[in-house]
Amino acid sequence: MATSYETRYASSPEAVKKYDTTELRNEFLIDNLMQKGKINLIYTHYDRYIAGSVVPESPLKLETIDPLKAEFFLERRELGIINVGDSGSVEVDGTTYDLGHKDALYIGSGAQEVIFKSDDTSKPAKFYLNSAPAHTSYPTKKVSLEQANKIELGSLETANHRTVSQMIIGGVVTTCQLQMGMTELKTGSVWNTMPAHVHDRRMEVYFYLDVPEGQSVCHFMGQPQETRHIWMQNHQAVVSPPWSIHCGSGTSNYTFIWGMAGENLDYNDMDVAKITELK
Repeated sequence: MATSYETRYASSPEAVKKYDTTELRNEFLIDNLMQKGKINLIYTHYDRYIAGSVVPESPLKLETIDPLKAEFFLERRELGIINVGDSGSVEVDGTTYDLGHKDALYIGSGAQEVIFKSDDTSKPAKFYLNSAPAHTSYPTKKVSLEQANKIELGSLETANHRTVSQMIIGGVVTTCQLQMGMTELKTGSVWNTMPAHVHDRRMEVYFYLDVPEGQSVCHFMGQPQETRHIWMQNHQAVVSPPWSIHCGSGTSNYTFIWGMAGENLDYNDMDVAKITELK
């Protein structure tokens, strides 16, 4: 079977305070992504969010999984896809969408057949997936990196000069609750999402990419006065609960994809934690 999945249950901040390194990684780190010929999914109980990957050698069809209790995967869900590999395509109910490196695709609820393909199996596409429950159906839409809404943040002086590309977000794509985008750090900058923040109205998942060989990213999480860290490698993801900060610092510059869902679609709805007050 090409599809495998794992269920992750929600953890309270009081419980996480007592986790050791292994427990913390088991609960929040996703380290089985981008396996050739496989669809790997993590079903979290934070807003019923799913994060996963598809690396097709031959065409791979997105099948439903048992926790959804649905006839097909997108019966009551929407899906965001960003290709972080070589060129490929996604066929949605007979319509094919070509996705180059770092192109995105939004698929609305109700699409019954989703098939992933690589243009060249020796250099496969690597599709990163995020999915959230959806109350209605919106049109499928491709968004290239050039079409994204871009925001310049930070500075080289504070080691956090970065470009935020909002790709699957209001104003670019109409969705029920899913939001996705990509943040690329400039050469010489290593800090992402600093000052850190929490947003109790929605959860988030970070997927790190473009991490050079031999380098790592230290991802910070936890309540602002009770932080923890997880060391991460290229093509790993981390689940961020609504009560947790989510930021990181790398030993080199890198890129990460953020995806989130929850109570609202206000990207700027966040509670900032002052840098000097983090503990």
